[in-house]
Amino acid sequence: MMKKMSGSFRNTQWDPALIISQIIAVQCIVYLSLGIIMAVLDLLTGDSNSLEHLFEYHEIHIRDVGGRMVIIAFILNSLIGSLVLWFIVQRTKQCLDFSCTWHLLHLLICWSYNGSFPSSLSWWLLNIACVTLMCVCGEFLCLRTELREIPLSLGPKVDL
Repeated sequence: MMKKMSGSFRNTQWDPALIISQIIAVQCIVYLSLGIIMAVLDLLTGDSNSLEHLFEYHEIHIRDVGGRMVIIAFILNSLIGSLVLWFIVQRTKQCLDFSCTWHLLHLLICWSYNGSFPSSLSWWLLNIACVTLMCVCGEFLCLRTELREIPLSLGPKVDL
């Protein structure tokens, strides 16, 4: 049963299978891109490839090149995440939901990996900046797509 949302030109339907598959797709693609970015940056800096760069709190700092590379990787990945939102989610209204979901799941994975809740200010600041960047850029891209001209007729133009 389709439910028409007021003030919207799209029909929407509650589809949990679609939402769950979109969450899984966003998680997988964004983690894959983060892993690739980290691997490339690790090669450039000579660091060893490790899951620690992705999940450990103490890896996020500005004291040395390795820590700055982790920060750069997360920021670049947020931009890629916004492209993922544009391709998979395709709705401006849902960009915040999916950005927060990705970062919430990342928090839970980091918490599990480290065995303790994150207490590093740099970890929190980076993740707040990244969720904001991913959401705002994703909303911008989705909004541009949603605001394209909508053709009013499909037939040939008739002058009256």
